[in-house]
Amino acid sequence: MVDEAEYNTRGVKTRLLGFILMLLGVLDSLLTLRGGVPAYEFLGLIAVGAVVFAIGAIRGEQKPGKA
Repeated sequence: MVDEAEYNTRGVKTRLLGFILMLLGVLDSLLTLRGGVPAYEFLGLIAVGAVVFAIGAIRGEQKPGKA
């Protein structure tokens, strides 16, 4: 019963890293758009951040194994 009430912290660092990558990609693309230059290379940074965030979310949902 105590095991079910534990707070699961798996994947928190990975989700945080993914969020930071997405945030940096959005900020960089907005700053370059403000300068008048369309920047498509930062879309890759946003996509990588979303993938890393999704990996962290999946890891957070998994139950800790015995291994």
